[in-house]
Amino acid sequence: MTKQSHDHDHKRRRRPFAVLRNNFLAGLVVVAPVAITVWLIWTFVGWIDGWVLPFVPKAYHPDMLIQRWFGDSEWFIALFGENVRVNIRGLGVVVFLVFTIIVGWIAKGLIGRQFITFGETIVDRIPVLRSLYSGIKQIAETVFAQSEAKFDKACLVEYPRKGIWAIAFISTNAKGEIDEKIPVEEDIASVFLPTTPNPTSGFLLFVPRHSVTELDMSVEDAAKLVISAGLVYPGKKNGDMPDPEIVKKISKT
Repeated sequence: MTKQSHDHDHKRRRRPFAVLRNNFLAGLVVVAPVAITVWLIWTFVGWIDGWVLPFVPKAYHPDMLIQRWFGDSEWFIALFGENVRVNIRGLGVVVFLVFTIIVGWIAKGLIGRQFITFGETIVDRIPVLRSLYSGIKQIAETVFAQSEAKFDKACLVEYPRKGIWAIAFISTNAKGEIDEKIPVEEDIASVFLPTTPNPTSGFLLFVPRHSVTELDMSVEDAAKLVISAGLVYPGKKNGDMPDPEIVKKISKT
């Protein structure tokens, strides 16, 4: 048998395994994102349950309520025995949401605001706790606080030099001393140029309006493009299947 025919037979024997491998990799592209997302949600919900449920009186746990309501029923004893154990995933999340909503409602009132101000005054007098609380509060306000101030549009600006373009976000027109001291006879736009992949840091630029090229994409889509380092372009909806071209390339490897 010649070497060429031997190599041909060897490739034919390996082909079924190569097909299985390629199909497995292509399926992994579909299954992995879904599985990881479900696992993260399941783990996060379990973490909140484990943190919140110890504060709920044992008499109000699901198994105790079911035992109290149906424990003496003949069908219940025949089906479950004398005792029942029920673990409802997400109960702690529900309790946490209800508790947080009530706290927010109280905090918006006059008495709630006065109580918060009094508490913060006490915290400000404790050296280490003051710094810790202040930092956490700033992060929480940045992430969760609802504000009317937001970026108007996404845009392109030439940065760090002409011929190189970067994504930025238009905030407002420059005002006051900034607008007066810039020697340009046109409106000056203040734009925020984020860094990749962390868009919370970046540069505040003041540029003439003619140097700003507005984009049709939304601010959210532009932020995704920045965070993904150019891998996620606008137009791909959440829940879409993986790009067929990517699956096709994997199948060919």
